[in-house]
Amino acid sequence: MKTKRTWSAIAGVALLLAGCEFTDDALIPSLTGDDPAGGERIAIPPGASEGNQLPTLGANTFEPGGVTAGQPTGTEVGRRVDRLRDDLGRLQTSVSNDNSELQTLRQQTISDARRYQDLMADIQSRLQVGTTPGNPTVVAAWTESQTTLDRIADSVGQMNALSNKVANDSALSAFILESVRATYGLTGAVDEDHRQLAVLEDEVNRTVVLIDRLLNELNEDVARQTNYVSRERADLTVMSVAVKNGELFGSSLSNRAFGNAAPIRGAGNTVGNLGNRRPLVVIRFDRPNVPYQEPLFTAVREALNRRPGAVFDVVSIVPQRGTPAQVALNANQARRNAEQVVQNLTQMGLPSDRLSLSSTSSGTAVNNEVRIYVR
Repeated sequence: MKTKRTWSAIAGVALLLAGCEFTDDALIPSLTGDDPAGGERIAIPPGASEGNQLPTLGANTFEPGGVTAGQPTGTEVGRRVDRLRDDLGRLQTSVSNDNSELQTLRQQTISDARRYQDLMADIQSRLQVGTTPGNPTVVAAWTESQTTLDRIADSVGQMNALSNKVANDSALSAFILESVRATYGLTGAVDEDHRQLAVLEDEVNRTVVLIDRLLNELNEDVARQTNYVSRERADLTVMSVAVKNGELFGSSLSNRAFGNAAPIRGAGNTVGNLGNRRPLVVIRFDRPNVPYQEPLFTAVREALNRRPGAVFDVVSIVPQRGTPAQVALNANQARRNAEQVVQNLTQMGLPSDRLSLSSTSSGTAVNNEVRIYVR
């Protein structure tokens, strides 16, 4: 009874937040140690903690498909369609430039990372066979390694700046889409105006999706690269001590627990019947900026206190309501929500090998949800 009251206290705090739900009934069963039924899970593998590994960056390109030219109709609606078409053209030019900058940053990062790993391998080989303490040649290689790693770290700042620019493009694309849809309600249009408007709406929708994918992959690159630099700085610090003493120690112990962020996959996969499993946490995204981080941290911390070896399944729940287009948009948003939850958990210090990400649909859910289950 005392245990149940403890979990109830946590649930009471969480229920003050409209978008989060932590139920006493849901917390206890998920920590019983039973082997709950579940479907296929997509694991997020841990990052390498030993050896030389290049940062894992995305490989996709994001080039807009262009804007279809229209014919003047002489109506005010037609002139508005022309202006919106010009707006879309400028937006796509900006997205194309963003894509070019991203590809350049990726190529430079991989080039610098390869140079860095070559230098580190040379230092390790010299230390492996033994060398004099503070060998000037090894010290020079270590200094160049640090400079090269600094260049990789600088690219993180450039990617963050690019991410802000892409976020602005995303806001502009949403505004253009709303303007296109509002134009349907204007009077004085001819059939040709609406035909051209429908073509334009399709192209704006495709651009919105393209920008969304660009922003997601860019943020994943930033997360992976940040973790890569953090891990390598720890190793470089240990290596400096090894160079000073003339003998090889190994990689930083901190890297044995926390590896780099692996690609987040699992959107579109189902996890079977969840009816036999009770979630530790249910986050309902019924409004923007749901403040779930603090209660999520509290619940996960308590779960780890009870079961230190716990593994967490993060499942996005997609409502099966509305038109097929609305369901598709819900699925995309639910995936982003779940990815953000995973990112928050890793930022809280939860190792990535303790997490899996998957998704499923629900005919009863009203809003997009993310549920966290304990195994």
